[in-house]
Amino acid sequence: MKSKRKIVSLIFAITFAFSAMVLVSGCGRRVTIDPSKDGVFTIVSSFYPIYIETLNVAGGVEGVNVVNMAKLATGCLHDYQFSTSDLKTLEKADVFVINGAGMEAFMNKVTNQLPKLESIDSSSGIKLIKDATGIDNAHVWVSVSNSIIQVQNIAKGLEKADPAHADVYSSNAKAYISKLESLKQEMHSTLDNLKTKNIITFHEAFPYFAAEFGLKIDAVIEREPGTAPTPSEFETTLKIVKQTGCKVLFTEPQYPVGAAKTIATETGAKIYTLDPAVTGATSPNAYIDIMELNLKSLKGALS
Repeated sequence: MKSKRKIVSLIFAITFAFSAMVLVSGCGRRVTIDPSKDGVFTIVSSFYPIYIETLNVAGGVEGVNVVNMAKLATGCLHDYQFSTSDLKTLEKADVFVINGAGMEAFMNKVTNQLPKLESIDSSSGIKLIKDATGIDNAHVWVSVSNSIIQVQNIAKGLEKADPAHADVYSSNAKAYISKLESLKQEMHSTLDNLKTKNIITFHEAFPYFAAEFGLKIDAVIEREPGTAPTPSEFETTLKIVKQTGCKVLFTEPQYPVGAAKTIATETGAKIYTLDPAVTGATSPNAYIDIMELNLKSLKGALS
């Protein structure tokens, strides 16, 4: 009799354990399970501003890891040399989030080496501005409105690539976009009423920013960051400064300011800072903090 009771108890225990397993597996849908990746969904961003945007959409989501490909201090990817270590980073990725608009000129190498890697072009749908050479200017994120579009594109792409977390991506994106909308409104309330809107910038990072806030870029000191202007370019810039009467030069914290200092000495112009948000802190609020400082700098220079 005791033997039969033991058998019944054993059967009941096994049945209960199996039922519990089924219940847990049925409810535990917050993580996309892939045994080869220990259940982690890895998102790789191309460089700093895209990392910050992606971090706001996917950072802190359970079972999701956001990493950046280029070193966060790299700056723009104008002449970026795609490396073996970059390839190894992307080999672990489930999805690759890029700026697009021609910024990642190495993408053909990525698609050749990793043809199955899914990518999200965050610049999709943004009207591009041509630079002085007729090439699309890739610095779309410097416009707050464009950054909002990028966040929307990133969220939609991640919802498709990782449907298990679609609701969280959507919710996070909406929360961050709300902050960006408030930032944009704050910046417009100040910049729309400035008496003068003529500026000279360090390189071709600010056309989208200028277009959004009604600023006029009279001259660009260095077309490519880190490359000194030629003697003829330097003379042209001096003439423009003198002709327009523009007395504010905006340098960038990521690059040397030698040429700007020389122009300031020759013309009596003052030097201020505008940050294109290509490097900075790794906190989710970093882009907003940078734009707040840009607003303060513009207000001080142009009021």
